[in-house]
Amino acid sequence: MLDGHSWFYWAILSAVFAAMTAIFAKIGLEGINSDFATLVRTFVILLVLSGFVFYTGKWSDPFALNSKSWLFLTLSGLATGASWVCYFRALQSGEASKVAPVDKFSLVLVAIFAVIFLNERPSIRDWLGILLVTAGVVILSLKK
Repeated sequence: MLDGHSWFYWAILSAVFAAMTAIFAKIGLEGINSDFATLVRTFVILLVLSGFVFYTGKWSDPFALNSKSWLFLTLSGLATGASWVCYFRALQSGEASKVAPVDKFSLVLVAIFAVIFLNERPSIRDWLGILLVTAGVVILSLKK
């Protein structure tokens, strides 16, 4: 993988795993509460990531982080938890093929928030892609 494009390969893998998440979660949610399912999922993630961090030697002292990192990583964790609760509730009552694409509306929101908070400037081509995602979400949300 080329260093300049390695983000793209990681993003593709993220998309593949996110797709698998939707399918596995939809099957796993049968007969159980979605909030409890989210807790089980979170526990599994904690175990796997802990093992991965220790195995790869990436562990560092969390108390050495600065207060800004703590604040924003905490806020990110809270947002992730809220997203997962909402996602699992949506999956429990909706079709995975509709829930997952609507969930990806976050792509549009990330672009908007990145402009506002991170001073990023997507190109016209980027905005066209974002507009197409928006159109897809609108089409999926229309009732039959």
